[in-house]
Amino acid sequence: MKYTYQYRLYPETQQTLTLNEWLRVVGRYWYNRMLGERFDWWDKNRCPVNACPLIFYLPELKDQPNFYSQKKQLPVIKKDLVKIGWSGELIDFTEVYSTVLQDVCTRVKNAFNRFIAGDKNGKRSGKPRFKNVARYRTLNFPNADNSWLKFCTVNGKWLFVQVPKIGLIKLRRHRPLPDSANLKQLSITRKADGWYCNLSLEDKSVPEFNPDDII
Repeated sequence: MKYTYQYRLYPETQQTLTLNEWLRVVGRYWYNRMLGERFDWWDKNRCPVNACPLIFYLPELKDQPNFYSQKKQLPVIKKDLVKIGWSGELIDFTEVYSTVLQDVCTRVKNAFNRFIAGDKNGKRSGKPRFKNVARYRTLNFPNADNSWLKFCTVNGKWLFVQVPKIGLIKLRRHRPLPDSANLKQLSITRKADGWYCNLSLEDKSVPEFNPDDII
């Protein structure tokens, strides 16, 4: 059985600055860059069948961007500072945890695929939007495990999570974690009233519930 618990997070001042910087780097730059590459290829390599122009200039031939080709860019851009064209700002991608950057590739792939092909029911989503500071609010850590949880509780009210490159972050444990549950993924979200941590858990001791068996 898989389920998710959400807890209120209380990062320190320096940790808050780091989380905000990560959101800015992966959202405003890395996510938008990959989404822009996909839109650029899509617009230059397709033509509507009901509105085909009489003259069409062939673009430079290049492969369609996909999850693996965009993921391979990470080792290259980590070698040096990346300069933003419109602002001249220099960004260091080595400061962001690697799996967080890789998870952004997955989010772009899923958003673009839902726009083109739709979900498993064939329902298509709208065109993906470029993200600003307000729209990109979650950092995903898909490789989290039980070693990230530190039960340094005070009267059973607090729990600490060990986030790579950030350190121990305190969260309020308003509900206990089951002893048989294993941590599979951790995500940190910035909301209007503060920071929250979602713990995706898997408990194999609980049997899977199949409603089709009920008459």
